[in-house]
Amino acid sequence: MFRQIMLPTLQPSPYFIFPESIGFYWDNPQHSVDRAEGQWSTFSLHFIIEGKGFVEKDGELFPLQKGDAFLYVPFQKQRYYSSKEDPWDIRWVHFYGGKIKEFLYERGFHSNLWTLHRWSELDEAFEALLQEAEIHGILRPAKLSSLTYAILAEFMSYALPLAPNRGIESMDRILKLLPLMQKKACEPFLLEEWAMQIGVSTHYFCKLFRKSTSMTPLSFITLCRMQFAKQWLIEQTMVNIKDIAERAGYPSASYFNQRFLEHEGMTPSEYRSLYTKNA
Repeated sequence: MFRQIMLPTLQPSPYFIFPESIGFYWDNPQHSVDRAEGQWSTFSLHFIIEGKGFVEKDGELFPLQKGDAFLYVPFQKQRYYSSKEDPWDIRWVHFYGGKIKEFLYERGFHSNLWTLHRWSELDEAFEALLQEAEIHGILRPAKLSSLTYAILAEFMSYALPLAPNRGIESMDRILKLLPLMQKKACEPFLLEEWAMQIGVSTHYFCKLFRKSTSMTPLSFITLCRMQFAKQWLIEQTMVNIKDIAERAGYPSASYFNQRFLEHEGMTPSEYRSLYTKNA
C-alpha cells in the first residue's frame, strides 16, 4: 500500500529547495526500487518508521530497520527494497535545489546511510508537507519550499552515520549483559530496565536477545531461576518448597511447581526426593 503526491517541477525554481514528490509505503513486501546511475535527477530522502528493508551500495547489502534513513543525491545509482518477512513502513520525499549538494557536503553529509537518534519531529515535518501538498497542491509554493526545508533540517539535526557493524556490536552488548542478568535472575524481571542497560527499546532488545541467544529474555531468566532452584533444592533440604519458590522469584508456589514441571519433567518435590535417594 502507498500514499503519494506528485508535484510539477519549477523551471527555473526561485527557491533554495522544492519538493518533486512525497509519500510513503507500508504493508508492501514487494516494494523495490532499482534506478541506474544518471537516471534520477532529484535528491531522495527515505526514513523507516517500522519494519525492515535493505539498501545495496557498491556491491554490499546493508540491512535497515526502524529509525534508519538513506539519502541519495541526483543521478546516483539507487537500489533498495523492503523485507518480505517484515515489510517496512517507509517515508520518502524527492526534492531539488541548485545549492543543496554543497549545503549537505559542507555539513558532513557525504554518506548515503544514516540512523536517527530522534525522529518524531522529522515524521511531523513529513506529515505537514504531505498534507500541504494534498490539500493545496502547487497553490502555495513558498509553503511547500519551507516545509521541505523543515524536513531536511530535522533530518540533519538527528542523523548519525550508520555503523556497518552495528548489529554485531549490539549483540556483543547483549552477551556481555548475560552474567548480570543471570546474577539477578531471581529478582523481579523488568524488561524496560534491561533494555535501558544497552540504550534500546524493549522491542529491539527482545529482537537482539533472540538473535544473540536463540531465546527470549524471559526464557533465559526462567532457565537461570531453574538452575538456582535445583541447586537450592538439593543443598538446602530443610527449606520448604514455598520458600525455595519465593527465593527463585516465584511468589506463587503453584506457579513455581508448574514452571519446574515444564522444564524438568517432574515437580520440585519429586526432583528433591529423586536426587536425595540417588546421591
